[in-house]
Amino acid sequence: MNFRILLLVSFFSFSSFRSFAQEQAKNSWTEKSAMEWINKNEWKNGFKPDLNPSVNKVAFAEQYHKNQPLWEKAFAFLRDSDLTTLKPGKYPIDGTNVFATVTEAPSKEFEHSAWESHRNYIDLQYVIKGQETIGVATLAKATVTKPYSEEKDSANYNAEGQYYIATPAAFFLFFPSDVHRPNIKVAGFDLVKKIVIKIKMAN
Repeated sequence: MNFRILLLVSFFSFSSFRSFAQEQAKNSWTEKSAMEWINKNEWKNGFKPDLNPSVNKVAFAEQYHKNQPLWEKAFAFLRDSDLTTLKPGKYPIDGTNVFATVTEAPSKEFEHSAWESHRNYIDLQYVIKGQETIGVATLAKATVTKPYSEEKDSANYNAEGQYYIATPAAFFLFFPSDVHRPNIKVAGFDLVKKIVIKIKMAN
């Protein structure tokens, strides 16, 4: 009898340890493990465009696995919607946890664009039609020009970053550790249709 109890205790202890180890592994992502996970593309939930190379892979892997149901809903919305005919406006996906805004408007001249970041939400930005330039930099190397507003969930900065041409071939993800400068005009593309999905940050 004691032997059987010992076996059961050992089994449950091992199971608990394995669950704990798995959970710890999820929270201990490296650039290599995050890249391996990303390359499997299972997280896309059927959405076809690529992930822009600027994306912080470790932050993405951590946030996705902490809040997977929200990410699945975001990608399902992108997959199931006819984005080319979706009218400008706001679209609830999961209350205030995940929601989308579609715009169709002229992009900006460089001097009228601004570096920004957010604390409470992650930005998924995808150009549906047209092209625009987006700047990406790390928050640690940026200087605040307009303090953070809780109401707008944004702050503005001066920063030196890298610039990418955003097209329908790929989407961007911006985390609180990033500053980004979107909506910059690309010659020949006066009107840009774009979707921004806000995904609640996980603690």
